[in-house]
Amino acid sequence: QVELVESGGGLVQAGGSLRLSCAASRSTFRINTMDWYRQAPGKQREFVARISGDGSTNYADSAKGRFTISRDNAENTVDLQMNSLKPEDTAVYYCSAYDYGGSLYWGQGTQVTVSS
Repeated sequence: QVELVESGGGLVQAGGSLRLSCAASRSTFRINTMDWYRQAPGKQREFVARISGDGSTNYADSAKGRFTISRDNAENTVDLQMNSLKPEDTAVYYCSAYDYGGSLYWGQGTQVTVSS
């Protein structure tokens, strides 16, 4: 079992930056992929970014060039640095993790609001 706790959300003006962090209760050396997803009001949850155990990364088109995902296995955290934020980035951001056994875990989410 892995508990994930997100932090770092808040209110920011368009063009600003936020850094989200996800803390895992288990060593992230035992976790395969860690992802960030987001869900805006009235919309489906969508993929934002992924970092694999080998450090390789993938981004949604909407995040490329603006967001950077990173993980610190010593601190058991995965961060999402978000720059040049837009009002359409407003959503609840969720951290998720797949362990090497194939189990999927979700955090409780953190709200990001970008004002125009």
